[in-house]
Amino acid sequence: MREAIRAALREELLADDDVFIMGQDEEDGGSFEVTAGLHDEFGFDRVRNTPISEAAQIGSGVGAAATGLRPVVNLSFADFIGVCFDQVMNQAGKTRYMFGGASEVPLTIRAIEGAGLNAAAQHSGTVHTLVAHLPGVKAVAPGTPAAAMGLMKSAVRSNDPVVFFENKTIYERHGDVPTGDDFTVPLGEASIEQAGEDVTVVATQRLLGESIAAARDVDASVEVIDPRSLYPLDTDTLADSLRKTGRLVVADESPLSYGLHAEIVTRVVENAFWSIDAPVQRVGVPDTPIPFAPSQEDEVVPDADDVRRAIQRTV
Repeated sequence: MREAIRAALREELLADDDVFIMGQDEEDGGSFEVTAGLHDEFGFDRVRNTPISEAAQIGSGVGAAATGLRPVVNLSFADFIGVCFDQVMNQAGKTRYMFGGASEVPLTIRAIEGAGLNAAAQHSGTVHTLVAHLPGVKAVAPGTPAAAMGLMKSAVRSNDPVVFFENKTIYERHGDVPTGDDFTVPLGEASIEQAGEDVTVVATQRLLGESIAAARDVDASVEVIDPRSLYPLDTDTLADSLRKTGRLVVADESPLSYGLHAEIVTRVVENAFWSIDAPVQRVGVPDTPIPFAPSQEDEVVPDADDVRRAIQRTV
């Protein structure tokens, strides 16, 4: 996954001189080495460090984008998006609307999130639901290397702000990635990662792999879908799957209350209510910050066993 994101960024830097990268430690590859080597290849003008100030990072990105550049700004830990929420919600998300379409903000924000590294409460959250709720801002959360590469290229080329959420525990995830400058994944297009007939599992990021693993351990034919884009959401693909299977499980690492799970369930049920044969199931994090202690973190963060039990409750 890491290499796919890096390759996508490199392609966009080569293709468009207006693209540049900035963030904490980006000249040295960033906190998780996603941009390793890009500063050496493209120099300070295209890949640069910023102070430890998320508000300044995103504010600078909004200004650069509004004047015609295509910045890619890295938030090393998405938990700190609260520090720059005004810049995301009120500036990036509303500029096009407030200027009657005369101004665009082609800004990409890389937001690294997720538990699993025992990094404690302020460095382990999954916050993509907060951003997917904002009018004027698009949010994506790839679960495979191919999705990561294709969505990153689409995000950088978009004329609207896109927050690109990266789950830090799946940087080592492997998978086939199409080559060629023309490969992209359109924003708002889900992917059926495993076809099935009995149960639909909609799973994001790390839980995509966990769901595929869980599907092997149940006596049912499970269809696993990666939504890839959280907003815009590909409701048609999800609803079509439910019409076929009659059963739905939604697995996402964000907290359960008022979250992505509920939005996906609502949209699918609105479009395919008469196809539901069993109560819908949700798999997510309880309404608590992520603990530091490994045993406690393991307890609250969902895994394949949680998905398996959810599937079994529907069949």
